[in-house]
Amino acid sequence: MKFLTATTDPEYTAVENPSFLDLFILKYIQDKRDLPFAYLTLHISLTLLPLAVLLFVPALTGWAWWAVLAVYLFLSNARFKGPFGLMLHCTCHRILFKQKYGFMNKYIPWVIGPLFGQTPESYFTHHMGMHHPENNLPDDQSSTMFYQRDSWRSFLRYLGDFFLLGIPRLVLYFSRKNKMTLRARLLRGELLYIAVTFALCFVNLPATLVVFVLPVILSRVVMMLGNWSQHSFIDAAAPDNCYTNSITCINTNYNHKCWNDGYHTSHHLKPALHWTEHPKHFRNSVAQYAQNDAIVFDGIHFLHIFVYLMSRRYDLLAKNFVNLGERYQNDAEIIELLKTRTQRIPRPVLVPQAA
Repeated sequence: MKFLTATTDPEYTAVENPSFLDLFILKYIQDKRDLPFAYLTLHISLTLLPLAVLLFVPALTGWAWWAVLAVYLFLSNARFKGPFGLMLHCTCHRILFKQKYGFMNKYIPWVIGPLFGQTPESYFTHHMGMHHPENNLPDDQSSTMFYQRDSWRSFLRYLGDFFLLGIPRLVLYFSRKNKMTLRARLLRGELLYIAVTFALCFVNLPATLVVFVLPVILSRVVMMLGNWSQHSFIDAAAPDNCYTNSITCINTNYNHKCWNDGYHTSHHLKPALHWTEHPKHFRNSVAQYAQNDAIVFDGIHFLHIFVYLMSRRYDLLAKNFVNLGERYQNDAEIIELLKTRTQRIPRPVLVPQAA
């Protein structure tokens, strides 16, 4: 086990000598703390987007096409995928550009989002329209409650359900909850993406597979893996308690690369909290975390947690567990807690009402 020390995760630091480009961008964005998002968007637009277009150029063939593909895949997956995905997440909660430049907020989900397998509007409608309102409870169509969360078989069933039924279930959810605007946005983005991808298959099949098809598969696997890890440890007695249905990962390089995404508990507690404020919020709320028996890990992130769960290395999870308030005497007690929190929660039995 570990004990709480100073957090090293990123917080806002004002730019002392802003450049001309900094000052120009700040005129358009809503929050100066999101300047890194603007630069990430520029980097993707000036590198990955032109490479994606180049892959469709008929004159580019042979080794040259494969060379461009190698660079494209490296940038897409090794450099940009994580930061982009969590930038998309943050800008769903807090728009990047000011209201008077509102049309520019469509650029991330509609133009560069598809390069990372994010079909337009699907992430926003799923995350903002369903996941947060339902908070991993039974009406959350991506809830982890009803799965054994340290089992490969359960995860593959969870993943398969999402791939085959995720969008149809989300459409039905919006219909049931009378969220017709969100349903229309979801269907518009999903159907348009399918239509454009299908048409591009007749233009350049290999490029279409690389740029538009494979990223969808990869991104949805990664998103479900992340959601599984973030909501693997649930107190069956209080599944609606954000302290006990989500986790926190502190002091990890992942938080520097992906905008403090490790602070998932505080994100569910305060969804609109700016990404730079999570470390401070956590430090100021340590007593509440301890009182609620919240699970916090130090030095590992969601991918570690997923691998340790699938290999049932509870010893490694306990090694990185933060013993807030000195609640536990040894790793054995922590392992018992963690194993209890990963147990499948039975679905509620619906009793038919009398006529």
